[in-house]
Amino acid sequence: MYIGLLTVSLGSIPLKEKAKWASEQGFKSLEIACWPASNSRDYSSCDIDVDNFTQKEAEEIKEYFREYGLTISSLAYYDNNLDHDINKRNKINNHFKKCVDAAVLLGVPAVGTFIGRDIDKTIEENLDEFQVVFSDLVKYAEDRGIKVIIENCAMPGWQIKGIPGTISYSPELWREIFKRVPNKNFGLNYDPSHLHSMLMDYISPIKEFKDRIFHTHAKDAEVFEDRLKAYGVYNKQLNFSFEDSGYWRYRMPGLGQIDWKNFVNELREIGYDDVISIEHEDPLYEGSEEKVKKGLSLGIEYLKKLV
Repeated sequence: MYIGLLTVSLGSIPLKEKAKWASEQGFKSLEIACWPASNSRDYSSCDIDVDNFTQKEAEEIKEYFREYGLTISSLAYYDNNLDHDINKRNKINNHFKKCVDAAVLLGVPAVGTFIGRDIDKTIEENLDEFQVVFSDLVKYAEDRGIKVIIENCAMPGWQIKGIPGTISYSPELWREIFKRVPNKNFGLNYDPSHLHSMLMDYISPIKEFKDRIFHTHAKDAEVFEDRLKAYGVYNKQLNFSFEDSGYWRYRMPGLGQIDWKNFVNELREIGYDDVISIEHEDPLYEGSEEKVKKGLSLGIEYLKKLV
């Protein structure tokens, strides 16, 4: 296993500078953000403009990644592929396909995204929509030798406050999505923080889904028992935000409650030997480039002891 990072947290710094800094800190891989150049989503950035990406640009990126001793673990475009607005959904689906095309040019093995959710429909109805949309997206990637990885974030409040904005956040739902779209190139970007923040077991699913874990995120989380008792399992309903997420919050690896030693050991048990990529969303290390880099440095130093 080796340690990487998702480039989103480093903001608008040019990709080459992000790569140089990451290499100097000891990172071995980057998960490169590929949202559209014009985009308003939080926790997103455009390090590669896949709408206008060329083989020449791909070769330039590969050259300086080799120079810095880095690989690219995946391209990242986490958006709502089941958006209720069909025109918007089609744009998102098409952008995902452009990310797949960019991955081919770069020789990158995977593209990450969310399944998302049509908030006006039931989970069951969304699963039917998912089967249609992702049968196409996954086959498009499969035909080009690219894996599709789904991060298991519930995205609470993405469309409506208090409601999960995706349909791929629990083992119950994973069983169904892999039953409906069984392609071998379709799997998980497994992030233990999302399960922990929902008071779920993040260790035992590793063995069950060992053939579907293609990529992992290193993001910690802490649950505040007093706030949990005050808000309940449906969590804070007023003024919920990533900065004030009620009874839980994200942290850098080693600063929350995830048992990373056990997590890494369980990954070894199933033969996983790929990236553990730090996704930085720790509110205590945000707000400036200096703080973000400090947080990432703390995260890698902690994980180096285990990987």
